[in-house]
Amino acid sequence: MPLVSFDAHEAVVAAFQVPYADRYQIIREHEASHLVARDTGLGISRTSHLALIQVVTRPRSREAKQTFYRLLTEKLEAACGIAPSGVIVSLVVNSDEDWSFGLGRARFLTGEL
Repeated sequence: MPLVSFDAHEAVVAAFQVPYADRYQIIREHEASHLVARDTGLGISRTSHLALIQVVTRPRSREAKQTFYRLLTEKLEAACGIAPSGVIVSLVVNSDEDWSFGLGRARFLTGEL
């Protein structure tokens, strides 16, 4: 299991209070020449060590999101050597009706979850 995956999962569990075993992840690695992350106007200097992380989530509080961003950058820097300036995060928020975990049922809506 890639370290980025493990550390990102730990940050999700801690910040969003999800069960540890609740894990659905896609990891895609790119060669440096296939990933460009340059900011204009933000004043963030980046190295070639980047992690672009997208999390699909139910609605979360502003505090929980900020905790997630902080924990994620701390964990990735400690375990992978990725500077906080190299961690780019996008949260995609949807609602309970947007989830089916299998068998054609929306378990958040049926009360099974």
